[in-house]
Amino acid sequence: MAVTLSACDAPVSSPRPEQRALPPKQVPKQVEPSARSKELSAYYAQVQINLRSQGLLRTDGGGRDTPFSKFQLVNNFIQIGVFNEFTLVDGLYTNARSEGRVQRWEKPVNISLTFGPAVSQDIRTKDRKTVANYAQRLSRVTGADIGMTRGKGNFHVAVLTIDEIEAFGPQLMKLIPGLDSGIASQITSMPRPIYCAVYAFSDADSPNSFHSAVAIVRAEHPDLLRQSCFHEEIAQGLGLSNDSPAARPSIFNDDDEFALLTRHDELLLQILYDPRLPLGAGPQQARPVVDVIASELLGGSS
Repeated sequence: MAVTLSACDAPVSSPRPEQRALPPKQVPKQVEPSARSKELSAYYAQVQINLRSQGLLRTDGGGRDTPFSKFQLVNNFIQIGVFNEFTLVDGLYTNARSEGRVQRWEKPVNISLTFGPAVSQDIRTKDRKTVANYAQRLSRVTGADIGMTRGKGNFHVAVLTIDEIEAFGPQLMKLIPGLDSGIASQITSMPRPIYCAVYAFSDADSPNSFHSAVAIVRAEHPDLLRQSCFHEEIAQGLGLSNDSPAARPSIFNDDDEFALLTRHDELLLQILYDPRLPLGAGPQQARPVVDVIASELLGGSS
């Protein structure tokens, strides 16, 4: 199993008169977050305040102050879409950039959203709406079949407290059969500076086509930080797995200037899911194709 790290509802009909109505759906029992989860919530709340006070975590998508050219768009795509942010060494991911290849989903992406018992109903309601709306946007932008499901998905997004992340190993192994135990352990031991993470998986016989993914989002984040995690990790799980300090306006930049997917980022996704861009292409093979697609998207501007 190859791994890339970056970190359909059935129609429901009313019962016929002769049928017995099903009992109301049980609401999961709410569990009180632990003391260290509450402490972490206070910490991330302050992080968001500090970032916003510096003019970061922008939600405007960029504007007159963030122009970019076709040349910049092409370079940004190559860095973000054809290089890896992390490298697998001895079964574990290390923070070392490496040359990669074009990877994306060729099958429908069914996003399942799960919550730990200590996640409040308020957060669950907000996050379901956020992810559903975002999935629709991503499907529209890429032309791919992307949507949310309450059934068995293949892109698993888990909103968990720190305690729930640490205990997530057994469930993770069930979600991703054959997952290496070392990677599972790495996923469940996220250090505090890591806000969220996504892992995308492919098979040895088709290493450039993802068949499943799992994203972990900290429940302790305040609303905007949590929303920014959904935006970045789901987009990275679609195949834009790297970051670049040159990308602007973009969420694929570790400077935290933008919290939500920008128009620039939509163009990156359009390029990635253009069928003319061959799966498995390296930087040199991809660049001339990306150049043509970028020219069309920007109307021939340089």
